[in-house]
Order: sequence, then structure tokens, then C-alpha cells
Amino acid sequence: MIRLQLNPIASVADAQAMLQTAINVEFGTLPPYLYAQLSILPGSNAPAMARLQTITHQEMIHLCLSANILNALGGSPKLVAPVYPGPLPGDIGFDGKVLTLHLLPFGKYAMKQGMDIEMPVDPIDFPQLKMTTLVATKAVTIGQFYEALDAYLKSLPATAWQINRNQISDAQFFPGQIFAVNNYADAHRAIQVIVSEGEATSTSPLDFSNELAHFYRFEEIYRNQVLTSIPGKPGFAWGEPLGVDFAKSYPAVADPQLLDYSKQPEAARAAQQACTVAYTAMVDSLNLALNGDAAQLGIAVRRMFDLRMAAIHVLQTPLADKSKVAGPAFIYHAA
Repeated sequence: MIRLQLNPIASVADAQAMLQTAINVEFGTLPPYLYAQLSILPGSNAPAMARLQTITHQEMIHLCLSANILNALGGSPKLVAPVYPGPLPGDIGFDGKVLTLHLLPFGKYAMKQGMDIEMPVDPIDFPQLKMTTLVATKAVTIGQFYEALDAYLKSLPATAWQINRNQISDAQFFPGQIFAVNNYADAHRAIQVIVSEGEATSTSPLDFSNELAHFYRFEEIYRNQVLTSIPGKPGFAWGEPLGVDFAKSYPAVADPQLLDYSKQPEAARAAQQACTVAYTAMVDSLNLALNGDAAQLGIAVRRMFDLRMAAIHVLQTPLADKSKVAGPAFIYHAA
């Protein structure tokens, strides 16, 4: 499970720092999740594609909600593009050790990585499923991280909250799913959404909307089985095949940021450069949007589409080894 080092929260500045870490964790999961999603061959693996699309959309929503809380407390969100392979931003660990994330094409390894990221403290044992809960002594899960943050935010006076400061709304982005944070009640609701959709609870795999949390969605794809509701406890069991075919994916390399493009065909270099330009533009627009430039949000949405199209082109462009393609490297080039 991902574990964030939990330091005592003694001031609003401490809470702002925690929220910035949370924002970069949410943002840092997106390239690995998108790499797996986009590398699925068109027209195949529809159940897996649907699950991965839901996860990536919700991670983007979580990022915006965390930014709304930070803005309401007077902070200034900043997206920091990670390098892959490498750790997520902040003090991140897996069972007390640093968790190194990779860009992996659609397959069991990519799904296992998603499970490692989203794993709750006590994953539920379902029939056919036996998992050992590992506990680290100096670290906490993302859920526990947010719980500590929530407890501190609850103690703040009403005057600590700045109403309508740089809030991302659902007018242009994920209608009905993003909301402004103007007080503790709004922040508490946002935290509940983030934790529930990622980890669910210790007694159910379902989030607040009665949908499977991210960990269990990844587990369904990994196991190629549908987690099905049954009478009695634990309430669910592993049932029919989901219909996953890991062979139906683009032959993308792992960790394309490590590829030596000087040894690749011009078409592959050009395709990857176009992807880098699109990713950089999207990150720049999102940073402006998260800091009060409302017009940039619509621009960021369009640049997400541009990135998707550039990524698909990379996935369809052969490398020098014509049996392989690079896949989007998610490289950010600051101006």
C-alpha cells in the first residue's frame, strides 16, 4: 500500500503543505494509469477500459478537490510533473519502503502497480482471495493521511476559510462531480469523496456512490474476475470472468522516458516530441486554472484531448525494433 509520512499538523501552513503533497500524489498517479489505459488496443478489453477510464477521471476530480481546499486556506496549488521511473512527489513509501512507479503498458504488472497505489490498510478478504495486511510503523496510507488532515481542518475557526477563492467548479470540468470548498463542511465532504473512491471502507469494497473503489477495480482486471454481490458476509465473491485479454494491447515499452531517442527513427522522435509539447501545455494550463485563471480550465480540457491524440500517435509509431512502440513518455519541459 502507498504510505505517506505523517507529520504533526500544528498550523495552517502545515495543512497547506500536506494538501500540496496530496495534489501531487493525485497528479502523479495519472501518467501510470493513463499509460495502461491508452495502450489497450481499440475495440478490445471494453470492461477493463471502462474501469480504467473511471479511475483516471476520479483521480483528476480528487486533484481538483484537493486544490479547492488548498485555495480556500489561502495556498497556491502547483502541479509538479514526476519523472518515471521514480517515486510519487512527497515522502511516499510502500510498506515502509520507497515505492518506485513505472509507466507500464496494459498488463498484469500495471494492474498490480495500481493495486499497490490504492491498497487500503485492511483489504477485505473475499472468497478465493487471501491477502496479507502489512503494517509499517512510521507511515500511513493515503486514507489515514487525509483523516489526520480532516481532523486538523475541523479545528480551524470559520475565519480561516477564504470564500470563493480560486475555486474550480463543475461548469467546464466533470459536471456534477467537482464543487467549491468554502468551509470545513465542504472540505470534509471533499476528503470523504477522495478516500472513499480510492480505498472504500474496511467493511465494504464500495465507495459512497455504491461503486467499486479503485483498489478493487484494479483487482478485478488483475484477476480477470468480476467482484459480485452475494448474500451474507463478506457480501461479495469473485465470480465470472471479466473478459480481459492482456495480449490485446499495443507493444509499448516500459518506462519510455528511459528510451534513447537518438537511436530511434525520426517518426518516433517527432511523435514523442509532439506528445511532450501537448503534455507540457496541459500542465501549464492546469496550473494557471488551479490558481484562479478560470479561462484556462477550458483550454486545459482541450489540451487533454490534444495529449490523448498525441499519445495514440506515439503508440502507433514503430521504434527501430519494429515490434515495439514507445508510448507517451509524459515528459514536462518548463519554459
